[in-house]
Amino acid sequence: MKNILIVEDDKLLNRGVSFALKKEGYNTISVYTKQEAKNVISENHIDFLLLDIGLPDGSGLDLCSEIKNQIDFPVVFFTANDTEEDMIRGFESGCDDYISKPFSIEVLKFKINAILKRSDIKAKKLFVYKELKIDFDSKKVYKRNEEIKLSVTEYKLLELLCKNKGIAMTKEVLLDKLWDYNGNYVDDNTLSVNVRRLRKKIEDDPKNPEYIVTLFGIGYILGE
Repeated sequence: MKNILIVEDDKLLNRGVSFALKKEGYNTISVYTKQEAKNVISENHIDFLLLDIGLPDGSGLDLCSEIKNQIDFPVVFFTANDTEEDMIRGFESGCDDYISKPFSIEVLKFKINAILKRSDIKAKKLFVYKELKIDFDSKKVYKRNEEIKLSVTEYKLLELLCKNKGIAMTKEVLLDKLWDYNGNYVDDNTLSVNVRRLRKKIEDDPKNPEYIVTLFGIGYILGE
């Protein structure tokens, strides 16, 4: 069940939207201020955010920007002012769409369903663990939303571990998989070197790794 956070200070509108979405099968959390929203997001898993631009204690635009710098989930703005300038500011802050007040609940539900469907498809192509994110389509790796440049072998090693998160990967299996594009076998020493290089790039403390953990006598595992 998807969790939808509704941040709207008009309590009647907030309750009406919440009621309609619960009938649609969603779980909803209703808050009325920017600070309440930040508290909920820090303590709960949120799949979708419905956000009013004008809140009693600040701007929904600012909240969206703050959220998108840390967590990536869909955001739709409620707005009574849909000028071109405001819409551009909203998209620059990271929103996925707008809906202008007054609006049809049916249109809102359609937007949410469509955006969540696209988001689910996108999520299958992304791997996220702690502060690490890998886009399997573009083969790009990010730590705290900053891109990390990897060699081909480093990327292949990390991708293998991520796609088998929580599973012990023996050195033999990794060596078998890490056959480079020219057909040159990656030996045990090369594997160890690439693990060290990869740790230097993605770990906060390479000597005490949190991502690529050594299983002595066996191999490596991503995660605890």
